[in-house]
Amino acid sequence: MNKKTYIAIMSGQSDNNISYADFQNLILDLGFTLQRQKGSHTMYYNKGIGEFLNIQKDGAKAKAYQVKQLRQIITKHNL
Repeated sequence: MNKKTYIAIMSGQSDNNISYADFQNLILDLGFTLQRQKGSHTMYYNKGIGEFLNIQKDGAKAKAYQVKQLRQIITKHNL
């Protein structure tokens, strides 16, 4: 797991500056699996916690509100 990306997401101070590739890798490291991709939307599911996460690119960055959603899932499930 990329600790730098994890810490950046959990700090909440750089939601607008998370690389999309790093964001995707962290999602996979947290146990999510790719469910489907349709257009610009990529859907992940974590069977262990029963949560879906739908993400999109914003240029080369992850969308800030989706970073916040992941932070809430991490906090809720102690990932």
